[in-house]
Amino acid sequence: MFRRVLLVLVIGALAACAPAPPAAPDTAADEAKLKADALVWFDHYNKGDAAAVANLYAEDATIMPPGAPNVTGRAGIQTFIAGEIAKTQPAGIMLKNASITGVGISGDTGWLSGTYVVVDGTGTTLDSGSYLSVHRRAGGSWPYIRDTWNSDRPPAPAPPAPTDPKKGKE
Repeated sequence: MFRRVLLVLVIGALAACAPAPPAAPDTAADEAKLKADALVWFDHYNKGDAAAVANLYAEDATIMPPGAPNVTGRAGIQTFIAGEIAKTQPAGIMLKNASITGVGISGDTGWLSGTYVVVDGTGTTLDSGSYLSVHRRAGGSWPYIRDTWNSDRPPAPAPPAPTDPKKGKE
């Protein structure tokens, strides 16, 4: 009996001396930075500053826009964003961040998800959707390395197939 008690005491003492598991890293500041950068993205876009939007991306970043091929590289992203701004700004259309739905950090990789709305000059909602971005720590910043978004609305129906006027006259 004495041996059992002694064994329990020794095991208890050893367990008390064991190092504590490492604390989870504090990612609050990094998560706040990702959230702030998302708002900056919308601000730059609505000001018509494609270069500033593109500078939020890593040199080797890829965007995956709906209904268009992927675009890789900061220069290509700037060209794509400038084209989108050229279509929306003259019509008074603005993109607004509706909500941030999630954020996370794992080492030097972070992600952010959210929702957006597209409004015209009167404030009427033209579209809404969601986005997901992946970021990589680079010094004190978190540039986008992957970015995708999609509309909540279904795609436009395909146009009808052209008819051949020669068919049916045989």
